[in-house]
Amino acid sequence: MASSPSSPPRELKAGLRARHMTMIALGGSIGTGLFLASGGAVAQAGPGGALLAYACVGIMVYFLMTSLGEMATYRPESGSFNTYAARYVDPAFGFAMGWNFWYNWAITIAAELSAATIIIKYWFPESSSFIWSLLFLAVIFLLNVLSVKGYGESEYWFAMIKIVVVILFLVVGVLMIFGILGGKAVGFSNFTVGDAPFNGGLLAFIGVFMAAGFSFQGTELIGVAAGESENPREHVPKAIRQVFWRILIFYILAILVIGLIIPYTTPSLLNGELTDIGVSPFTLVFEKAGLAFAAAVMNAVILSSVLSAGNSGMYASTRVLYALAKEGKAPRIFGRLNRRGIPQNALLLTTAVGMLAFLASLFGDGIVYQWLLNASGMCGFITWLGIAISHYRFRRAFYAQGKSMDELPFKAKWFPFGPLFAFVLCAIVILGQSLSYITPEAIDWKSIFASYISVPLFLILWLGYKFINKTKVVPLTECDLNSGHSLDKK
Repeated sequence: MASSPSSPPRELKAGLRARHMTMIALGGSIGTGLFLASGGAVAQAGPGGALLAYACVGIMVYFLMTSLGEMATYRPESGSFNTYAARYVDPAFGFAMGWNFWYNWAITIAAELSAATIIIKYWFPESSSFIWSLLFLAVIFLLNVLSVKGYGESEYWFAMIKIVVVILFLVVGVLMIFGILGGKAVGFSNFTVGDAPFNGGLLAFIGVFMAAGFSFQGTELIGVAAGESENPREHVPKAIRQVFWRILIFYILAILVIGLIIPYTTPSLLNGELTDIGVSPFTLVFEKAGLAFAAAVMNAVILSSVLSAGNSGMYASTRVLYALAKEGKAPRIFGRLNRRGIPQNALLLTTAVGMLAFLASLFGDGIVYQWLLNASGMCGFITWLGIAISHYRFRRAFYAQGKSMDELPFKAKWFPFGPLFAFVLCAIVILGQSLSYITPEAIDWKSIFASYISVPLFLILWLGYKFINKTKVVPLTECDLNSGHSLDKK
């Protein structure tokens, strides 16, 4: 029976168009990791080391997105990660994946709001952190509570700002390399300075590799948004195919330009922190080109980037909590929709977690930002591991049940190499995270605890749900490739 016009809809509304899906995929992969952390990467591992690390992670992310794209086009789901993990691996694994993803992005909202208050003080140094956190949280809430198109449209323009700046940066950089801007041609001279192109050895490379991984987190949002796409079988593959070229253009070329123009020995490259926008590698390049207003412009762009990340976090965590509630893995109240097709209760709880940013007014902006960043740090890599495992099992179940590859609207190339490659690299990043905290002089146990707290939490969720509900790994021949019901009672 159809719902009356005045009653809430029973399903999420399909309000995201092709241009929204493309920009969600792109916007998730461009942020402070590129605008700030890229300078530290070049300084730490040299221009060649940074370029190689970002290229490796870029390839891994491409494989992850094609894996996700294959599942999302075959069975579009809002909150896709936990749903796919429950169907193709184990309901307990899906439960842990869903809550891990919700926690990750809900905490990210608070982290980005804290970052935004730090950035805004570039212009208003004596202003209240509480007021700015409240204002930014209200804006992000309103963009998400009005309609899914509100989120899609705002993310479209947030992403557009970032794209324009990166393209301008690449054009200015190329002109400087050939001497058309900034006087003398730079050429490849900075690739032979000191120990360049590689610096710091294997440990430095692994450190940059991990930083690059954090920079790319957010590209998986395309899987969450697939459930509200007007035409997921057409829009999702198109967005994912474009991700590869955009990673190549916006990350690899940007790192190359930074490495060519700025010597890796430049001291200010190491200081690419939120509290010091003036030494963003983008700012340094623009200033070398004679653009004196570079710091103020980059400050505004980085502010738009962190608000974009907060906006995406609000959308993603709300939809995943909604999906968990629909599957009986979260209180039923979070599975209700308002008349505009928005899971308002899930949105309100997520907003409440975002209020952790208000702690900045009590403990200090930089301290709270670092706390929140460490709290969510490892969750993204756990999500990526889950995507790789789910896709590997999905394809094997597809074969085991005698289905034809022609039934797949989008096919991930290089199976099984793609998901296995992504799994191995994610595992290396997770295990290697501790290396930067271990020195011959001492072991930084506090940082190790902050970085790894997500791992035992994930295991507790997974094994606890498994023990209570007596779930088992789903046999390949019984994986649910057709219906959308929960597997918990099987």
